Amino acid sequence: MNLDRAVMAFAGVMILVSVLLVYFVSPKWLLFTAFIGLNMLQASFTGFCPAAMIFKKLGVRGGGCAFN
Repeated sequence: MNLDRAVMAFAGVMILVSVLLVYFVSPKWLLFTAFIGLNMLQASFTGFCPAAMIFKKLGVRGGGCAFN
């Protein structure tokens, strides 16, 4: 798995977790979902993604074009 796919998979898992939290815990968890969406939007414009930096440090190889 390359870096781009790892970041997208992580974002997808976080969104699914937030949906489960909204359903089972409280609608206030929608703020977490909004945070994830805003982070994805800013990363698409700036290329800065904290998750990508963490995955790089964990040894996930590059190979995509989004987070060089």
